Amino acid sequence: MKKIRTIGVVGAGTMGAAIAQKFAQEGFTVYLNDREQKYIDKGVAGIREVLEQGVKRRIFTQEKVEAIISNIKGTTRQEDLKVCDLIIEAIFEDFEIKSKLFKTLDKFVPADTILATNTSSFSITELAESVSRPERFVGLHYFYHAAKNRLVEIIRGDKTSDETYKAMQVFSVQAGKDAITTKDTYGFAVNRFFVPWLNEACKMLDEGLATITEIDTICMKTFGIGMGPFALMNATGVPIALHAQKTLENFGPSYKVSELLKQQVATGNNWDISGMDKVEITSEKIKIINDRILGCTFFVCSQILAEKACTTVDLNRGAKIGLRWRKGPIDLMQKYGESEVKRIVNEFARLYSEQTPEGIEAKNWEMEYVTLEINGNRAIITMSRPENMNALNVEVMAQLDYKFSQVDARDDINTIILTGSGKAFVAGADIKFFVNNIKSNTIENIVAFTKYGQKVFEKIDASAKKVVVILNGLALGGGMELALCADVILAVPKSKIAFPETSIGIYPGLGGTQRTALRVGKGLAKYLVLTGQMLGAKLALEIGLIDGIIQPSEMFDFISGEKEIPIKTKTELSKKWKAIESLFNKNSYKAIISGDYINGTIDAENIDKLANTMRVKAPIAMDFSEELIENAQDPFSELEKLVAIFTTKDALLGLTSIGKRVKYSGE
Repeated sequence: MKKIRTIGVVGAGTMGAAIAQKFAQEGFTVYLNDREQKYIDKGVAGIREVLEQGVKRRIFTQEKVEAIISNIKGTTRQEDLKVCDLIIEAIFEDFEIKSKLFKTLDKFVPADTILATNTSSFSITELAESVSRPERFVGLHYFYHAAKNRLVEIIRGDKTSDETYKAMQVFSVQAGKDAITTKDTYGFAVNRFFVPWLNEACKMLDEGLATITEIDTICMKTFGIGMGPFALMNATGVPIALHAQKTLENFGPSYKVSELLKQQVATGNNWDISGMDKVEITSEKIKIINDRILGCTFFVCSQILAEKACTTVDLNRGAKIGLRWRKGPIDLMQKYGESEVKRIVNEFARLYSEQTPEGIEAKNWEMEYVTLEINGNRAIITMSRPENMNALNVEVMAQLDYKFSQVDARDDINTIILTGSGKAFVAGADIKFFVNNIKSNTIENIVAFTKYGQKVFEKIDASAKKVVVILNGLALGGGMELALCADVILAVPKSKIAFPETSIGIYPGLGGTQRTALRVGKGLAKYLVLTGQMLGAKLALEIGLIDGIIQPSEMFDFISGEKEIPIKTKTELSKKWKAIESLFNKNSYKAIISGDYINGTIDAENIDKLANTMRVKAPIAMDFSEELIENAQDPFSELEKLVAIFTTKDALLGLTSIGKRVKYSGE
């Protein structure tokens, strides 16, 4: 499989520069090419401006900015791109010009160089006819702003090889992108429903059904977004919406471009979105607009599902990550239910005299959040819910159980690898689930979920197979509890590990108080759970919480079997960690907070810092956590105090105040 190290980006405009920036941020060498140096200079200046904004927001240091910029090499000579493993075209949407570019590149790039287009409009298969090796040609559709938006659509042409496709999947992970796969069809997946969504808003305005402010306000609430369709068109360019919709018209009458949209583009003006703060919406107006805009969305998405243009989960993910919709189209369909969705879609289809799509049935709405891949004698289970940081809920836990049980029973599998997609391995449990059940006084649902989770984790822990966890990012709470079930834990350098439960009014309930102590000892387990300290990969390795640090590119060498899994070795603690271990072994957290502690070699100032950290935690959660660690029974012992902890005022306060400073009452 082709490994990507050096990337060429042709086109230094807004999109091309942003794509180059993202790759440079991830450590790749990037050749940014354009016709004239002034365009390259402008592109790099734009990149620097975005990065400097990141410095002000403390996302980057000035040193990091300079390192990123140094990864970008500007060139007006296309021949300089022959050193690239991957070249991405990001020029304006003109088929003939794109085709001419690829014919030129094809003359001098090596045979194994992958060529990709960032087109949002044209057929990948048709563009691939411009090159002599169409099997090395693929679509990579990035979304604005490409340095910040994590979504990329991978589109296979008719002749794109499996090797090229797999290389782009791996590369997307290494480049910090969440990839979805779509068929080579106009609009691919996301624009196929998003652009008609914009177009339908224009039609409703033209028909006098509502004003711009009414339509934007209703859509913002319905889809959980910060800007409505008209504000979005203003932000991205009204002509872009017109151009994109024109490419979709062949799908049927409902896709016909709005006459009002054409007129607006002809004026050269943005939409007038003033008065958003004064709009008053009636319930009747909400129903009229929702029926129409949801009708359009559900209609198109049902067509996409019927055509199998992408998977259900990728369709939903595209909206939530790429468009930043808080509620994806499948989430909304599940919320409204099959009968109501059918009513809305049927009305929309009748409006345009079109057939109701076959994909309208609820059986098409099931989403796969845990994926399984078999690679020789290795099984790779991936937590694949990046739009929600792979958070654990009932559905995810059931899918994990099912996939793990499948491979655990197979004689031909000797190694099971668990990892995650996106920025997180697993960023804990789904907080909404806890909050909803506390508020509805159905704590038994929390107990049932935790009990089931304990059984699933025990199955993983007890497996006779070699279980390896590769932490690809955040591992918080339940995520680290899952990781601790493995025989070997590896982590990429950017991984972050913490047990934040006592900060939000609860305690680790999926083995965190027990398996942590088994791995690093009671003292360090108390330190981790009671302080909630966030550890990077380096510190986690120092205390033996993980077994090794690997580079992102190495993840796939372990997955493919090219590299052997390292042997777990015993960690020798440094003096610093031995002192912290001793402090927590000899003292309760209350003794440390009160100052009445037995100390070894830690200076008083650092102990005060630890005390101040623990002082703001939820007292009952702290008491229960410490007691569970000290008693050292087994993970199932954590079930005994679930009802007690989730019925406290502190639990509800903490779980509904994530990221905020709160004062716990100890009730």
